[in-house]
This record gives sequence, C-alpha cells and structure tokens, in this order.
Amino acid sequence: MSRRKKKHDDDHMDESWLIPYADLLTLLLALFIVLYASSSVDAEKFEELSQVFSEIFTGGTGMMDFPSPVAPQQSSDQEEKEGAANNDESDKEDAKKLAFEKDQEELKEIQKKVNQYIKTNELEAQFVTKLTKEGLLLTIRDNVLFDSGSATVQVNDTNVAKELSKLLEMNPPRNIIISGHTDNVPISNAEYESNWELSVMRAVNFMKIILDNPNLKPEWFSAKGFGEFEPAADNSTAEGRGKNRRVEVLILPRVSPE
Repeated sequence: MSRRKKKHDDDHMDESWLIPYADLLTLLLALFIVLYASSSVDAEKFEELSQVFSEIFTGGTGMMDFPSPVAPQQSSDQEEKEGAANNDESDKEDAKKLAFEKDQEELKEIQKKVNQYIKTNELEAQFVTKLTKEGLLLTIRDNVLFDSGSATVQVNDTNVAKELSKLLEMNPPRNIIISGHTDNVPISNAEYESNWELSVMRAVNFMKIILDNPNLKPEWFSAKGFGEFEPAADNSTAEGRGKNRRVEVLILPRVSPE
C-alpha cells in the first residue's frame, strides 16, 4: 500500500516554476511596450532621457532632482489663439500695404493732371512735379509768381494760382502744405528784415489765392517759410540761386508707408 502511494507522488510534477516564468514574460512585455513608446520620441528628447537614467543608475541621483526632459506641450487652445493673433497681424499688414499702394496710385493720377496742365500752358521751365515718400511735390519758380524781393503775387500770375486750385479739389480731400524758399542773398528792403520773413509771406499770400476757391477749406492747408535754409541747389551760382527761390505745394498722402 505504501509503495503504490509513493509511485503516485513521483508521477506528479512540481509546477511552482510557472509563477516566476509568468512574471518574466510580463516584464518582457512591459519592456517591449516601453521601447515601442520610446521610439516615437525624437532623438534629442531620447538622448535627454538616456542621460537622466544614466545619472540615476551611476550616481545615485533621484529622478525628482531632474527637470522634465520633455518640454510640456502647449494646449491646443493656446496654439489656436497664437495662430489667430499671428493671422490678424498679417492681415493688418496686408491691408495697410494695399491701402498705401492705392493711395500712391491716386497721387500718380493727380500728378498726371498737373503735368497735363503744365504741358498745355507751356510751363515746363517754371513748374515741375515729383512723387516722393512725403507726397506729391509741385515746385514753382518764384519769378513765375513774384517780383524780386516782393511777397505779392503778380496780377498776371493770379490765374495760375486759381487754375492750380482747381487741380487741388480732391474727394476725399487731402492735407496740403505750401512752403516758401529763398536763396542766401540777404534781402535789403524796408518791408522784410530777412529772407525768412519773405519766404513765409510768399507762402501765405499764394495760399490765400488758392483758398479763393470755395471748394477748398482752410483747415486742409498750412503755410511754412524756410528762408534760405533748405536749398535745392548750390547758392554759389546764379542758376542754383534761381532754383532755390521757389514755392512748393506738397500734397500729402493719406496712408503712411510705415
């Protein structure tokens, strides 16, 4: 009886090894999962992770002593807000650029009208236009409008100012600056003590004739006098001094280029 029982015990195999085997398989599965997840991290972040783990295992430094090697991702809402802000700024810049280009085209059209008037009246030697970053500039030689040393517009030339005023009718209106300039030869008469005063009064008197046009309003205009201090040419020659004695009409842009 005892021999039969002993044989039965020998035939039954010990299965306790299955437990550590199952644990090993679980650890291997976890390892493969970690490796797969790490494969989706870019090389730079993976290198940072490797360095952290190396420091932990070789130097005994705790994980909490290191900053996160992976930068926190911005929320989708924040990214959308930043994207919308960038788009708004870009749209504003594009709109401003288009407005400036349209404004420049309008100034070119005004320049064509003025140039046509100059050509029709054969005034090319006395009038010249130029489109600058400051606006459309019309330059008039002073001998077209004034006698030497005088700020009174010659009677025969008042029609020139009146015709020019019609060309300044714009819708919507623009701001206009009229400025007077002289050469550097000192003035010697009882009416004006300096070229500065002469240049100011020439600009004012010319502007008064322009504003006889009822379609133009004074608040759109301003007058300046620069005397001899903004020469357009060299004052050492008669030709240069002639270019410096001038009246300028500056039609301002509505949109700044910046």
